[in-house]
Amino acid sequence: MTTTFPAPTHAVDVDGVRERVDAALSRFLDMQEDRYRAMAADDTGRAQWAAAIDTLRTFLIGGKRLRPAFCYWGWRGAGGDGDDEGIIAAAAALELLHAFALIHDDIIDESDTRRGAPSLHRQHADLHHTERMRGSSELFGTSVALLLGDLCLAWFHELLGSSGLPQHRLAAVQPMVAQSFAELVLGQYLDVAEQARSTHSVERACTIIHYKTAKYTIERPLHLGGLLAGADAALLDSYTAYALPLGEAFQLRDDVLGVFGDAAITGKPVGDDLRTRKPTVLLATTRRRADAAQLDEIDRAFAAGDLDDEQVRRIQSIVVDSGALAECERLITRRAEDARDALAAMHVPDHVHGMLTELLTAATDRAW
Repeated sequence: MTTTFPAPTHAVDVDGVRERVDAALSRFLDMQEDRYRAMAADDTGRAQWAAAIDTLRTFLIGGKRLRPAFCYWGWRGAGGDGDDEGIIAAAAALELLHAFALIHDDIIDESDTRRGAPSLHRQHADLHHTERMRGSSELFGTSVALLLGDLCLAWFHELLGSSGLPQHRLAAVQPMVAQSFAELVLGQYLDVAEQARSTHSVERACTIIHYKTAKYTIERPLHLGGLLAGADAALLDSYTAYALPLGEAFQLRDDVLGVFGDAAITGKPVGDDLRTRKPTVLLATTRRRADAAQLDEIDRAFAAGDLDDEQVRRIQSIVVDSGALAECERLITRRAEDARDALAAMHVPDHVHGMLTELLTAATDRAW
């Protein structure tokens, strides 16, 4: 079953990177479906396996594809050939790693939606309930989603390793890949720990951003592409100088969208970060700037359980009235400018410089 992944209108796709990445993902999933069909004992088992693959196909539709884009342009910045399909396979592998992270993140956050559709654990819990299976629907949904997430992680390594790129280059990136995965898990752990606290710290929220987003979303994909093309230490350092402030600005924009974003565009309910008490920089800044009455109102709303629409609107007003939103917007602007300054000093071909500039804009000036 070949899947066509539709490109959103906001996609930055010079050299057809998105289309090529989507095609690589589709071919890889076709191969996996064919390979493992024989594992099933009967037609029912084969149908279940095909349904699991189809679930992942659907889940992979609609992503921003920022990580593959940064990987590809990190490769091009280090002199890599734009026609080499090996880098496209390596970039596509990052989407499988990202699927693993999102699936597990939705379980941890108890999120019912992802990209405007039911999250994977919710889909399978609903399936269990509809088909009147034995046991707990919630446990079934969580179990299936965990397994599919783990499968995506295994497939990330397989697709990267089978990309066709030189073995010495693939071996050279393994320590960085392992470190990147550890950073992602550490960032997620810090996020979980901070969410369990009764108060949120701006400093701790910034640390979470550093590991969970800035390094994972931008720096490490750039490093992966660069190292696969043989980048030297100086170029990797210049990628870092650009990536870390941009990654922070990217997540800060996500924080704003998580409180004020249009559900029809973001695919998440309005005020979703408020409903889940997400320990964002925006919420921590609001708590720091709020007066006693505003802080008391936030605490009472959060202590009461699920927020209703009126409570979400009231907290949104406090975020604005306290000046936290304006402060966050100023920080986004400053960090984006830091990234632009680092890019100006980067020694890469002009067309790569232009694309990294466009990706900077796409990551920070968005409603999605």
